[in-house]
Amino acid sequence: MTLPQWWYDELRSLAERSRQVVLLAALTGAVTGLAVAFYEWLLVEVLIETVLSAPIWAQALIPAVGLALAAVILRYVGPNATPATSDEYIKSFHDPGYSLPLRRGVARVLASISTLGSGGALGLEGPSIYMGATIGSLIHNRLPPKFRGNKRTLLVAGAAAGIAAIFKAPATGAVFALESPFRDDLGRRSLLPALVAAVTGYLVFVTIEDTTPLLAIEGVRGFEGKNLAAAAAVGVLAGVGARGFSAAIRFAKKYAAETNPALRVLVASSLMIASFAVVRPLTGESLTLENGLGVIRWALDPNLAVWLLVVVFGLRMIATTASVAGGGVGGLFIPLVVAGALLGRAVGGVVNSPQESLYVVVGIAAFLSAGYRVPLAAIMFVAETTGRPSFVVPGVIAAVAAELAAGQSSITAYQRAPDYLGTTSPDR
Repeated sequence: MTLPQWWYDELRSLAERSRQVVLLAALTGAVTGLAVAFYEWLLVEVLIETVLSAPIWAQALIPAVGLALAAVILRYVGPNATPATSDEYIKSFHDPGYSLPLRRGVARVLASISTLGSGGALGLEGPSIYMGATIGSLIHNRLPPKFRGNKRTLLVAGAAAGIAAIFKAPATGAVFALESPFRDDLGRRSLLPALVAAVTGYLVFVTIEDTTPLLAIEGVRGFEGKNLAAAAAVGVLAGVGARGFSAAIRFAKKYAAETNPALRVLVASSLMIASFAVVRPLTGESLTLENGLGVIRWALDPNLAVWLLVVVFGLRMIATTASVAGGGVGGLFIPLVVAGALLGRAVGGVVNSPQESLYVVVGIAAFLSAGYRVPLAAIMFVAETTGRPSFVVPGVIAAVAAELAAGQSSITAYQRAPDYLGTTSPDR
């Protein structure tokens, strides 16, 4: 049977568009990977290490200086840019007319360096997502009109590359970029560019850094049947905890937007100093200033008391909420991961389980899933970054239980539920 000529024309056009999308997504991923590698080196290897090696009194005060400097940068370099990073990506995803201007992007990145480099209890992934999305948007805007296509294509590609690079987790990057704009759904139409950019960004990043998994948790690798019931219990607790944390973060964002900058920095700094003043004598570590991974490694110590884990859990929550309320710029993905790790480890201590690593991984999956409404990305994250794919089954159970316990709450107000879109939405 001979097909009509228009069939061949459509197939040829589709193939050309696919090649173009793949190449542009790969370019976006490569540029994002380079940017994130430099960003991570500057923050982790230079600034944060300098802060953690400073005298104790200086460690207590430096985060306050960082918040004040971030406020100045956002107001005068932006100008008047908000501290939002991941939220800006989600807003731009849903609103084709919403842009990510370069000047405000530079201001947000500089403010994030001030916030995180001084010990703010936020994550590097928020600015990494924002950098990737901005790079994707800039590349899209500079293409000839006939090559531009859908604005979301390179926006999603850049966001996926940012997450994939900073976490050294390409599948997590692709899934999170597609899943985070929605509640209980994902933007399937952008899957191909997200995957290509995530892999490219990851490869560029690990070429400069290394391929060691982000967490690389040691310990028992398998699980028993009784662990599944415990995973469900961790999930319920994580769902309730994430619900409270999400409410606190939403309040902190509103407070930061409506309060005089000098007052908000003063109040937030006081809370951060108080948190540090409590956690340092108790643990001998600067756990409210750590970038998060150090806290997880600390929590894996089998000799830690449950009450101490609970106290550090609360103090990290206070430090993170204060960082947001003070107008600090950073991500909330890693704070959710740290909270889940501490909660899971505390539950493991209560049941006197020798499998500390299992409870930590399950807690991460549950708290992240409930806080950001991203169950697929949460499961992918623990599988890729911990080197524990055998923990996926209890992780899924915990994530589902956490989602049910969390209800409709989310750490971001800009996600959309499927009911808002309609079944023919091009985003889905």
